[in-house]
This record gives sequence, structure tokens and C-alpha cells, in this order.
Amino acid sequence: MRRVIWVFVVLALGWSGWWVWAAARTEDRVADWFEARRAEGWQADYSAFEITGFPLSFEAEVQLPALADPQTGVAVTASALRVAAPAWWPGDLTLMLPPDDIVFASPVGRTTLVVTEGIGALSLRPGTDLALAHLTLDARSWVLGAQSGDLLLGDSLSARFALLQNTPDRYVLSADAAGFRPGPVLRTQLRIPDDWPLSFERFGLAMQVTFDRPWDRRAVEVARPQPRQIQLDLAEVVWGQLSLRAAADLEIDASGIASGTVSMQARNWREMLTLAGAAGVLPEAVAPQAETVLAALARATGDPTSIDVTLTVRDGLVLLGFVPLARLPPLILR
Repeated sequence: MRRVIWVFVVLALGWSGWWVWAAARTEDRVADWFEARRAEGWQADYSAFEITGFPLSFEAEVQLPALADPQTGVAVTASALRVAAPAWWPGDLTLMLPPDDIVFASPVGRTTLVVTEGIGALSLRPGTDLALAHLTLDARSWVLGAQSGDLLLGDSLSARFALLQNTPDRYVLSADAAGFRPGPVLRTQLRIPDDWPLSFERFGLAMQVTFDRPWDRRAVEVARPQPRQIQLDLAEVVWGQLSLRAAADLEIDASGIASGTVSMQARNWREMLTLAGAAGVLPEAVAPQAETVLAALARATGDPTSIDVTLTVRDGLVLLGFVPLARLPPLILR
């Protein structure tokens, strides 16, 4: 019996020593990572970093994290981020978002995101590259706002980005937002009638994307992987009398130029165009050309209010039969 007790004592001391060493090593790696980003010209700061959770987990809290990429001009700050992982494999991470403002800044403006019970799960494959296995985000209510007020809101959000089984660089991307709706600022800006539904009946996405290399630590430290094949199974938006459904199968070359097919169904497309113009998504100079293209698609459908066509994309040029309609911009992740 005494021998068994000693074995447990030795194992406990060994595990304790390993946990302390791993926690210290993790803290050093976090500090080194932030320092490496600063050396590349990033803003990369935090006020405090603490690891708890002994003996079965690592629970890290980063206070006042702030990151800014000088190449894209995108910055994000938060009051705190909490990350937890089992002690036996730190590559399975759970991220708890703070209940207060997460601030995003970019060359086009500043927005804030407030999430209720926002939880992300990140699973990395074993190895020094830390290749992504899957990334998920689930939340209850959320609000995206600006200085002028609430822009977008939702009752729940579920998003998933995961490596397709037995493939090195093909990923599944899906998203679904229940109760998705524009806030008072956008409703006023879009001149939405008072009797229009508050929320979208459907807002979802399901697709598969093949990249030129896996998503791993190089995606942050070096450059983003670039899409080479996109299989859009369904993108669907239904809001009142408006509905838009799309599917696509595209091959993308090294310059980001796409070729393939795009299927699209749209109901009451003119109202969609008006909303896009009012929201500033569609520049005023481009609106007449967009209306001409969509009207041509509606004529091909036979219903002036609806579109139901399959388009060909050849070297970035969108064609309806042999008629050129528009040119897609290069599909490049910055």
C-alpha cells in the first residue's frame, strides 16, 4: 500500500512540475508572439496575462489586448479575452468573448461588437505548424454598432470553419443567424417602411473552399492562404418580399481570377438594388450598370421582377450565354 501511495505522490509531483513548466512556457510564447508582431510593425499590446486552472486545464486571461495590422489597416481591441484548454492537449482551445464592447477599426470606419455568451472553439492539429482542424463561433444575442447607433442585430449566431476530413487544404464554411435584422440606423438610412418585417426570415451560408495551402500559424505570421476552388452550395437571404439564393462552382488561378458557373435566384431585385444604393454598398456611379445587367438577367428569366439564371464565369468575365455582363474583381485574401 505504501508503494502505491509513493507512486501517486511521484506522479502528482511530476504532473505539478509539468503543469508549472507548461504554464510558464505558454506565457513566454505569448510574450514572444506579441513581440514578433511588434517587430513586423504591428501594434500588439496587452496589459496583463495570467494562467490558472491547475491541475486539469490551462485557463489564460489576456487583459486589454490590442492588435493592428499595418498592411490592411484593421485593428481590434477588447477589455479582456479568456482562453481555456485541457492540460493534456492545449491545441483544443475554448475562447470566451467579453460581455462588453469589442472594437474594430479599419480605413472605412469604426464599429463595435457586443456579444452575449459568445464562445469560440479552436482545434489545432498536432505539429509545429499548428494547422487548423476547426473553428466555431456560437453566441446568443449580438449587436454590431457604430457611433450613430446600432447597425445590425441578431438573436443568435452560429458559424463554422472546418477542415474537410481526409483533405489537406479543403475547408467547410457555414453560417446561420437567427433573428438577423438591421438596427434603427440602417432602417432609417434604407428608408424601410414601418410595416416591413423587423427580421430576416432566413440568413445562411454553406460552402466548401480549397486553398493553396492549409490554414496554420503562417496565416497570421506570414500571409493568408488563397482560395483556389469555391463550391458554394447555398447562400440564402429571405426578408419580407425579397429573396436571394445563390450557388456557384468556381476555379481560381494564382492571380485571383475566377472561372466556372454561378446560379442565382432573386425575387424583387429592383428593391434589392434600391436598398443596396441607399446603404452605400452600391456606389452611385455603378448603379445604372448594375440595373442594366440585372434587367437583362430578368428578361432571360421571363419575369421582370425575378431572376433565375445560371451564369458562366470565364477568366473573371461574367457571361449570360455569349453576352458579357460584368467582370469579377480578383478573389484575393489580404
